[in-house]
Amino acid sequence: MRTLRVAARCTLPYAARMEIDTLLAHGELPPVDRATVHPYAGGEPGPVYYQRHAHPVGLEAERLLAELEGGPALLFSSGAGATTALVLAMLGPGARVAVAEGGYWGTFSLLHGELGRWGLEVVGFDQTAGAPPPADLVWLEPCANPLMSFPDLASAIEAAHGSGARVVVDNTVLSPALLRPLEHGADFVLHSASKILTGHHDALLGAVACAREADHARLAAFRTASGIVAAPDPAWLLLRGLKTLPLRARRCSETALELSRRLAGHPSVLTVRYPGLGDPVAARYARAFGPLLSFDVAGAPEALAVERSLRLIENATSLGGVSSTLEARARWEADRVPAGLLRLSVGLEDVEDLWGDLRAALGGIGSA
Repeated sequence: MRTLRVAARCTLPYAARMEIDTLLAHGELPPVDRATVHPYAGGEPGPVYYQRHAHPVGLEAERLLAELEGGPALLFSSGAGATTALVLAMLGPGARVAVAEGGYWGTFSLLHGELGRWGLEVVGFDQTAGAPPPADLVWLEPCANPLMSFPDLASAIEAAHGSGARVVVDNTVLSPALLRPLEHGADFVLHSASKILTGHHDALLGAVACAREADHARLAAFRTASGIVAAPDPAWLLLRGLKTLPLRARRCSETALELSRRLAGHPSVLTVRYPGLGDPVAARYARAFGPLLSFDVAGAPEALAVERSLRLIENATSLGGVSSTLEARARWEADRVPAGLLRLSVGLEDVEDLWGDLRAALGGIGSA
């Protein structure tokens, strides 16, 4: 896997740029300061004076994310909160948003539902089929969750900019350890930081990195006014999780690729979706392809039977944790995915243990 070197503000006595592993291993892990207010110094508020505006742990996490992504970053109370901030802070009523089909259902539901009542026009498009449709904001998602499509980022972003659109790239699945969308022209990078960035299924928060300081300032003002800032404890858990991000991203990617290959040869599996299985577009952009894959069995009853038969892999939602999770996605998005689709988020377990669990569960439906 290709390595990533990033600019680093670090006390180490060598190299203005270093490997991401080194940067994160030496990142600060400050004590959790839960104070909601801080006294003014010399009669004037400093950078930290009220938690809804900013707090010390959050500022350190944002500094580190900015170094990883290559642009100023902000934390939010969740990935959905970050999405809400982007839309409401950057667009006016009646704006048009083009969203990649087959991506995260929560984004689709939020834009069509609660934010749709604000007057948004939301259109879906195939992000692998060329230029996005005309819009004010284009939403791309490499390794789209759960259908795993991968856009030609540079071409899609150039085309969107050519029609006057701004571009958000949801990089939740890959993280900056595997892909840095700002390098390819994105205006914003969004993360559900509860997933692989934090990595332990124990913190709820979101993040946005910006290509422009002016956009960062606008989002920061909206976050303060709306109060959707991440609290100190999840921000600290993010800093803790980032220390092992490169190691986890590599290990999960290697295991996910091997499981994808084995699943593709299983008689009970109809389709396997993982960009590491020879997608030439994805190979141009990503250093590896992350923990997430999906595969289809015959139908909904078979998918639920696999869920119930697993002994090691947890039947749970979410992704990007140190333990593997699997679920039948038609439970949540029956009108958007095949009835037998199973989404698997690969953790840090041994590949043979994971394969043994999957093979036994799939064998059960094959003999039913």
